Amino acid sequence: MARMADLFAQREPLRPDTRKNLAARMRPRNLEEFAGQRHLLAPGKLLHRLITSNRFSALLFFGPPGTGKTSLAFLIAQLTGERFVALNAVEATVSDLRKAVQDAEVHWQTLGKRTILLVDEIHRFNKAQQDALLPHVEHGTIRLIGATTHNPFFYVNPALISRMQVFEFQPLTVADVPPVLRRALTDGERGLAEFKVVADDDALLHLAKVCDGDARKSLNALEVGVLSTPAGADGTVRFTISVAQESIQRKAVVYDKDEDAHYDTISAFIKCVRGSEPDAAVYLLAKMLHAGEDIRFIARRLVISAAEDIGLADPHALPLAVACQQAVEFIGLPEARIPLAETTVYLATAPKSNAAYLAGEAAAAAIKEGRTLEVPNNLKNATYAGEKALGRHAGYQYAHDYADGVADEKMFAAVSEFYQPTNRGYEKIIAERLTRWNEIRRQRQQKK
Repeated sequence: MARMADLFAQREPLRPDTRKNLAARMRPRNLEEFAGQRHLLAPGKLLHRLITSNRFSALLFFGPPGTGKTSLAFLIAQLTGERFVALNAVEATVSDLRKAVQDAEVHWQTLGKRTILLVDEIHRFNKAQQDALLPHVEHGTIRLIGATTHNPFFYVNPALISRMQVFEFQPLTVADVPPVLRRALTDGERGLAEFKVVADDDALLHLAKVCDGDARKSLNALEVGVLSTPAGADGTVRFTISVAQESIQRKAVVYDKDEDAHYDTISAFIKCVRGSEPDAAVYLLAKMLHAGEDIRFIARRLVISAAEDIGLADPHALPLAVACQQAVEFIGLPEARIPLAETTVYLATAPKSNAAYLAGEAAAAAIKEGRTLEVPNNLKNATYAGEKALGRHAGYQYAHDYADGVADEKMFAAVSEFYQPTNRGYEKIIAERLTRWNEIRRQRQQKK
């Protein structure tokens, strides 16, 4: 046993945080290091003021995983210098909660030090457990910070929410993530600087794109890649795009939101919708979603395509595309891919016509060329007696006074026929209707 003790004594002691993963070690140490959430933490914002002034009693953070909810709780405790206790609602019991509150009271009475209590996954607490927090929040025994990935207005008791200030965290943007990864690579105390990593920009960008706004996921993938890649002859570890793909187990798609691949892909997508090729359109949609394209951008292009390429050949296309745009805004990813796919298939398989679009363009061109026509007197407003005395409204034919709802004469006959409907889809019915109305007017004129 003595030899065994001697053996262990000869080993260098582990650093306190070496057993933690990179994401845990790289928690931000100040608000400047905190990635994303500028809508909450930019100077002047409410949460920033509450933290820097140390004026809060109970906070509730909700949002997707890896957006910094728990990290901010740790940071708040560090910045305020107050005692910090963390419980996870998945495994904590009422007795754990009671002990945390009792200890908080003791520290306040004996040391004059308040306690910040973090309850992670607070939605996992049942109603009784959540109610047990109420009096202690009310009396200031604890300063509560709750964190949850669920909408608290559905999963947290209203009585508890009413005592908390609620802040919604957003997924990190692609631009937010690479600086976090670079900081981890160069940090000698908590990060990976000892491995002398040379990371390619496209490799870090790949992690940023496929982590779905989750900084924890990207940091852990970076650590896996660095630790599992042998150093080269010069002692450096090369973190390349292929290593990044293996680390996060997702293939990189050749696609850049600001370069040719972005414009080429969306162009091909709309052309396949216009060309009635649903399989190709859905494939390109999947490619864009996989690469992290903005779902609102895709939805906007579908709305434009419905109006421009389908038009009145299928009057349901535009309302469906607008409904898709609203659904995308409302539900977000990953579920937004469902209405996007449905709308893509519908538009690709709908009859096509750009006649309404061309009519608008032709009318605009006519006005631009200077052929502006005055509104005929019979169509001018005649609300007041003086206007009628000027001859306005005289001779106006009220369509509902005539059979078929069609007046004997065209009211603005000087206007060219800009709209030329096709014989496709519903527009064929429109074309037949316009032809029938013109024939009715012609026959009535012959009888006069």
